[in-house]
Amino acid sequence: MRLSWGASAAALAASASAASLADVCTVSNVQSALPSNGTLLGINMIPSTVTASPVYNASAGMGSTETYTYCNVTVTYEHTGKGDSVVIKYAFPKPSDFKKRFYVAGGGGFSLSSDATGGLEYGAVGGATSAGYDAFNNSYDEVVLYGNGTINWDATYMFAYQALGEMTKIGKVLTKGFYGMASSAKVYTYYEGCSDGGREGMSQIQRYGEEYDGAITGAPAFRFAQQQVHHVFSAAAEQTLDYYPPPCELAKIVNATIAACDPLDGRTDGVISRTDLCKLKFNLTSIIGEEYYCAAATSTSLGFGFSKRADGSSTSTTPEQSGKVTAKGVQVAQAIYDGLHNSKGERAYLSWQVGSELSDGDTTWNNATSKWEMSIPSTGGEYVTKFIQLLDLDNLSDLDNVTYDTLVDWMNTGMVRYMDSLQTTLPDLTPFQSSGGKLLHYHGESDPSIPSASSVHYWQSVRSIMYPHLSSQDSLKELADWYQFYLVPGAAHCGTNKLQPGPYPENNMQTMIDWVENDVKPSRLNATVSSGTYEGETQMLCQWPTRPLWKSNSTFQCVDDKASIESWTYSFPAFKVPVY
Repeated sequence: MRLSWGASAAALAASASAASLADVCTVSNVQSALPSNGTLLGINMIPSTVTASPVYNASAGMGSTETYTYCNVTVTYEHTGKGDSVVIKYAFPKPSDFKKRFYVAGGGGFSLSSDATGGLEYGAVGGATSAGYDAFNNSYDEVVLYGNGTINWDATYMFAYQALGEMTKIGKVLTKGFYGMASSAKVYTYYEGCSDGGREGMSQIQRYGEEYDGAITGAPAFRFAQQQVHHVFSAAAEQTLDYYPPPCELAKIVNATIAACDPLDGRTDGVISRTDLCKLKFNLTSIIGEEYYCAAATSTSLGFGFSKRADGSSTSTTPEQSGKVTAKGVQVAQAIYDGLHNSKGERAYLSWQVGSELSDGDTTWNNATSKWEMSIPSTGGEYVTKFIQLLDLDNLSDLDNVTYDTLVDWMNTGMVRYMDSLQTTLPDLTPFQSSGGKLLHYHGESDPSIPSASSVHYWQSVRSIMYPHLSSQDSLKELADWYQFYLVPGAAHCGTNKLQPGPYPENNMQTMIDWVENDVKPSRLNATVSSGTYEGETQMLCQWPTRPLWKSNSTFQCVDDKASIESWTYSFPAFKVPVY
């Protein structure tokens, strides 16, 4: 008999929601629901490793205040003939809560999500994977090298895309068996993540597109080689220009830019809703001579580099800072905003939008010399040492003899070496699109970690690759049927911005569920202002490539602006291969 607790699969299918958690949350039920070896090519399940235990009225999901009752399951599999071991955790809602959904949550930094419970609030089964390198306790950058010069390619491919794809394929089969569903039954499958979690989501729809019905990807850290080396660029610009600005001077440049560019979008609210107009109309040199002041403070450095909110940080004390914005300070800020070019003047990469926080350029105070000195964010430095130089070091010690050409070479090495793994820029999403998948892609316009133009460039790449022969209007219409991209005015990296009190989307999953399951296609994205003068205001964000223009303090239009769109459009002649 298939189910050891005495009911046939057909009977359970007819009354799945009536079954109790105790009925289904058993080792034998999970074992009977596992995909048979040979059905998922290259994957061998190990039934003897299964665990299943009920959890009652427990909190679940990142930051959730709700409690849920669910079945906590672990299963282990190996890759055929490899002798490895991959552990997966799944959280199965109690039968009466299950809504025929499967949910995959993204991680961040160099980590996959270790939490399997994020889908419970949506009535979805959720999963988390060890990826074969104990990703529950290790971040990928800790295991990328076996030793100096030797890349752990198994961990690289698993982190890049394979582990989540396999977890999803196994999980969907397991879900159907667990609840006694027919093998042909539909399980709506969703992905949600931001930062590297956004990149992980893009990896799934690029390589396992037919498995997902809906994906929500925020600020994806794709184009990994360019993105990570870009974190070194600010320090390299300061070294090249031989000026190390006090952090307070950089902060003044940013705040003065926000104040100057805020009204350009039609409403003065502390938010640059049109960084493109700021780029086209505002000259940073107008800030020269403005006074700045910052009190002495104890602060936490960038560390991992993602908007001062991640691991690997260090604490330092800075003295009181006062003075006037210098021409050199503005030159540094302008060079950073202009982006990396090689010595021939050819563009290698895009950069942050004007008005974004310049946190990668923050210098550190040396008490011994009483000078501000360069600080290399470990986000970029560790990538160069481990992924490019293949040395087991956590950061670059200096940038001696490093030029802009050196940065371009590092980017090129990383792009070629990890083209089929970490780059995550495959622009042909036909399998995802043709199987009915829907994609909501969003990015904070003033993101100081992953440039928002990075997302624009990928959207443009997908459009040009998938609809090369359609007119502009027709390709936009085709794309919007399944792939919608939104810039979030003023927002920082995967969240609101302390410098700009703008809106932020808060119910993306409900929007996605309505789109996938009820065919309610969005044309705007719901966002809420959480602070400032307009706290509580709901804004329906403009779908790219239209841009917001306020007509009053309460209404804005989504307009087409050719010059603005062109300001977001880049090519990268510093590389000989296409950069999607």
